[in-house]
Amino acid sequence: MFKTIKNALKTPDVRKRLFYTLVLIILFRLGCYITVPGVNTVILNEAMSSNNGLVGFIDIISGGAFSRFSIFAMSISPYITASIVVQLLAMVIPSLERLVKEGGEEGKRIMNRYTKIITIVLALIEAIGIYLSYQNSGVFINPGWLTGALVVATLVAGTSLLMWLGEQITSKGIGNGISIIIFIGIISGLPAAVTTVWNLIVTSTGFSTIGLITSLGIIIGAILLVAGVVFVQQAERRVPVQYSKKVVGRRMVGAQNTHIPLKLAMAGVMPVIFASSFMTFPAMIISMFVHDPSTLTGFWAGVYNFSLATSSSSVGWGYSLANAIVYLLLIMGFTFFYTYATFNPAEVSNNIKKNGGFIPGIRAGKPTTEYLSSIITKLTIFGGLFLSIIAILPMLLRFTSLNVSFGGTSILIVVGVALETVQQLESQLVMRHYKGFLE
Repeated sequence: MFKTIKNALKTPDVRKRLFYTLVLIILFRLGCYITVPGVNTVILNEAMSSNNGLVGFIDIISGGAFSRFSIFAMSISPYITASIVVQLLAMVIPSLERLVKEGGEEGKRIMNRYTKIITIVLALIEAIGIYLSYQNSGVFINPGWLTGALVVATLVAGTSLLMWLGEQITSKGIGNGISIIIFIGIISGLPAAVTTVWNLIVTSTGFSTIGLITSLGIIIGAILLVAGVVFVQQAERRVPVQYSKKVVGRRMVGAQNTHIPLKLAMAGVMPVIFASSFMTFPAMIISMFVHDPSTLTGFWAGVYNFSLATSSSSVGWGYSLANAIVYLLLIMGFTFFYTYATFNPAEVSNNIKKNGGFIPGIRAGKPTTEYLSSIITKLTIFGGLFLSIIAILPMLLRFTSLNVSFGGTSILIVVGVALETVQQLESQLVMRHYKGFLE
């Protein structure tokens, strides 16, 4: 990875993309410290410190922007929710499905426009909910319809700006812009995590042996977890493919042996991001419109506690267990959805057959499709279960002493985005025929 970054800095075009990405990241971090107009920061600090685990969950994704009530307080979550909605609609509405499969670049542009429109609508609803939730808490200096309009407009504009920054990073920078923004938001808590570990070792009464052992356990566990995530993200199954001799133009092309690389975690970390957003959405909506959700009773109290179990250890084991099961099923479902959205066994089988190829021991056509589908299913089950276990295990063990993540979910996101960005960096170098890298 470090060699790739070093080679990238030697290539003018790639270096320009890296610096462009860095500038936009700095703009994002600066925006996290610009408070929305009309906010009493003293009352805000008291309100945020006494809030539940959901605020911490949102605050981690936003890089601390939510606890500061900055212009980026809503982060990119409305866009993620809108993406889920659009992609699910594309599965049930035939016209959208055709647009995705046959529309090409124009189809992608139209779908992207739909996503942006839904993002603005969701951001508007969420901003109104946030204002109503804190209207009577003294957070706003002069609460009223004018202040509300200003706050809502500022929050929606902040989300729109983040969406634009993500698109600019994707098109002119390095990596997936939305993933990069989430990545930066999570790792911005690393200094606080280092401080927490140090405080475990050196307490107010002096050096703590128990704290040292605990800290070493946390560090070793984190290293092993990261290593496991890297191994699964990089692992692949290579399906051999042979191509027979054929005539191309006026010359005979010899037989070729190649392979189809099938990733163990083909869907990456997107299933985890989507599942996390989906699980916490009910608690987020309830907390926006109910000033003190702890006073809820009956059905809505159950819904709130169930949704909150993803990000807080204050709820009971029953809610945590039920939440973990649903969370696992969602991750598995999104993993299958994304895997088959990016890899179509029937299409790959037809392409192999058209080019005169075959998988050794497997007949061309339908048998090849069934064989590839079988492999994809097995890989997806294993990869989805791995993602689910990493995301759920810390939640069940109440392993939340570090303020660096919301469990294993953020580790998956951070490692996954880092690997994806490095791979895109490598592809940029290969495209520019960088001699030092190729050697």
